[in-house]
Amino acid sequence: MKFNPNLVQTRYDSPLGPMLLAATEHGLAGVWFDDQRHLPEGAHDWPAQPDHPVLQEAIAQLDDYFAGRRQDVGLPLDLRGGTAFQQAVWRALLAIPRGQTLSYGALAQRIGKPAAVRAVGAAVGRNPASIVVPCHRVLGQGGALTGYAGGLARKTALLRLEGALA
Repeated sequence: MKFNPNLVQTRYDSPLGPMLLAATEHGLAGVWFDDQRHLPEGAHDWPAQPDHPVLQEAIAQLDDYFAGRRQDVGLPLDLRGGTAFQQAVWRALLAIPRGQTLSYGALAQRIGKPAAVRAVGAAVGRNPASIVVPCHRVLGQGGALTGYAGGLARKTALLRLEGALA
C-alpha cells in the first residue's frame, strides 16, 4: 500500500489494546492495533497530531462504539492507499451491517469477482481501518472464525460486542 506522505497519527487506548490512528486532510486513513499484522512500517514515526479533528472524532466515536452507544464508526475515510480492487473490497465491507457476518465467498460475489475469493481475503487482511471498515464481520466457509490481522481473540470480542456471536 502507498500511504499519503502527509499522514498524522495519534494513539488510542481501546478496550482491546492500544491502537494507532492515522488521518489525512481527506479523512481517517488508518486504525491499527499495535501488534496487528500489516501495520505499516514506520507508522509510529508519522507526526503526532492528537488535536487533528478527524482523529479526535475517531476517538470519540470509538469510545461510543465500545461502550455500546454507537452502532458503527462513521467518519470521512481516506483509503486511497489501496489498489482499486482493495478499495472495492473495503467499500463492500462497509455495507455489512452490525450484528451480521458474511463469508469471503459471498463478499467476492458482492463485488462481482466470484472466482477471486483468495484475493478478496488478502484485501480484507490489508484493510487499513480496522473496526471502522468492519473486516471482522467476514467469516470463513461455514461460519469459521478465520483470518483477522488483529488476532482471532479480538475478532471474537468485536463480533460479541456487535451481537453476531453469543
